[in-house]
Amino acid sequence: MRPLSVLTFLLIASLLLVPWGTSKVQAGNTNETLYNEPYRPQYHFSPQKNWMNDPNGLVYYKGEYHLFYQYNPYGNKWGHLSWGHAVSKDLIHWKHLPVALKEDDLGMIFSGSVVVDKHDTSGFFDGKSGMVAIYTSAGETQQQSIAYSKDNGRTWHKYKGNPVIPNPGIKDFRDPKVFWYDETDQWVMVVAAGDRVQFYTSKNLKDWTFTSEFGADRGAHGGVWECPELFELPVKGNPGETKWVLQVDINPGAVAGGSGAQYFVGEFDGKKFTTEQKDVKWVDYGKDFYATQSWNNTPDRRIWLAWMNNWQYAQDIPTSPWRSAMSIPREVSLKKEDGEYVLLQEPVRELSQLRKNIHTWKNQWITPKTNLLSDIKGETLEIQAEFQLDTAKEFGFKVRKGSEEETVIGYNTDNKTLFVDRTKSGQTDFSEHFPGVYQAKMEPENNTVQLRILVDRSSVEVFGNDGETVLTNRIFPNLKSQGLELFTEGGNVKLKTLKIYHLKSTWK
Repeated sequence: MRPLSVLTFLLIASLLLVPWGTSKVQAGNTNETLYNEPYRPQYHFSPQKNWMNDPNGLVYYKGEYHLFYQYNPYGNKWGHLSWGHAVSKDLIHWKHLPVALKEDDLGMIFSGSVVVDKHDTSGFFDGKSGMVAIYTSAGETQQQSIAYSKDNGRTWHKYKGNPVIPNPGIKDFRDPKVFWYDETDQWVMVVAAGDRVQFYTSKNLKDWTFTSEFGADRGAHGGVWECPELFELPVKGNPGETKWVLQVDINPGAVAGGSGAQYFVGEFDGKKFTTEQKDVKWVDYGKDFYATQSWNNTPDRRIWLAWMNNWQYAQDIPTSPWRSAMSIPREVSLKKEDGEYVLLQEPVRELSQLRKNIHTWKNQWITPKTNLLSDIKGETLEIQAEFQLDTAKEFGFKVRKGSEEETVIGYNTDNKTLFVDRTKSGQTDFSEHFPGVYQAKMEPENNTVQLRILVDRSSVEVFGNDGETVLTNRIFPNLKSQGLELFTEGGNVKLKTLKIYHLKSTWK
């Protein structure tokens, strides 16, 4: 091959150094094709190419939100799992970085978490602070290992003493979530162990002691437990009261079929989690919200996100050259209602910077066979609406609507259910488990129903009544299907307020 000139070499090098997600020419892509493929999310995180699943190692450190994730560097199906890596200043615009952790002699790098070791308890940082990753080494058995970074997560060094927790004789022993517990001055790990979670403690992130387990006789048990998460939240409206939230994923056996997330509200004393909760509580009633994880080290709020996919069809969704996306980051909080603790989820406030071209309405009666929104089209929308119930049996929105396609987001007043119908949402034939109607009970508040809907090129996230009821679903409509309809059936409904924003792409 003919040697490259110095000028040509420098030009190629400059192109390769452009961060993914920018609008400049990169590795042969132009502005028109980069992050503009069919079904490519425009404001949800997705890898430039190849397979992605669980979010991992979410941590805030020195002004950056870090997002690591399960990643196959070699293809767009599950395998060779490593940790991909991206960073953001605002949770909305992401810069891709090189793969952080690659498979090794102990196996693939399964899910886990990252902590900021502020006081160098590990001894890795010469008395300063740094980042420590705690992850599952998945080889012949699943064991817990650690790695550390002295340069804000850009390079990682695996601990020579790995694994720090050898497999205790459990087939499914993975996904450690670690955090610092102030009351006992030690690290706490919650890790999935088959049909339950286990708790461990450590002073130095290297030596761990088993303390307790939870869940063998609680919650849903249609499948294996995965990706646990544990944190403390204040209770809205009850000054001084806090509760601990334990979130655990399950596959299969979730409320919408396949994989999904459940949560428990209770107490944690540094070693043991307890709850009086009897019923199963679901984080999300849609089909595509799994492997939920929250950011460690955020100073003023609890933020999490999840993998927008379902293991029933995850490897078959019709996207290329990448596969999978993350949900929008959500702020989570707790309220107490009729003696029950309820989890609330709302999109992070940073999303508002993408809004443009607002449309607004107030106090309008909506009647059957009329469409107030016939002149509005869009593939990336935020819809905020409040309805006052009247005679309508069903009302709501039809989004990404075409001549033969629509995704229906509605409320049924007889059953008091919020639902998403994606049976005619576009391409659905890649899996028998994909088309369906997904619903959740939601009581009106003062005879009103409030909806907030995020529409992207291949997803719909629905937040009902300030995020008390949430449904997340992927959709794969034709690019030309961009119609919007406000509908009612069986009677009238009063539209108290409606705001519709078009949302800008984060990749341009």
